[in-house]
Amino acid sequence: MALKKSQRSLKKWTKEKWRTPSGKKSSETGEVYAPAAKIKKLKSTAAGRKKLAAANKKKRAATKKGKQHAKHGLHKKRTTKKKKKK
Repeated sequence: MALKKSQRSLKKWTKEKWRTPSGKKSSETGEVYAPAAKIKKLKSTAAGRKKLAAANKKKRAATKKGKQHAKHGLHKKRTTKKKKKK
């Protein structure tokens, strides 16, 4: 039985190596968890480091308010508009 697209995506997502930018526990540093490949990509550019710093700032602020999850924007799914065929 073939998996649905959403099931394949979830399976891929769970196999990814997730970590914080520093490699330490988020509870100690207040940093966001993200896939290791995404962190590496973000750290490679100045704009990426700035985005990562902003995400960590939002995560720390949410944690300080007692929230478990923060809307920091690193996990947004990219979507593209499909062109309509006439």
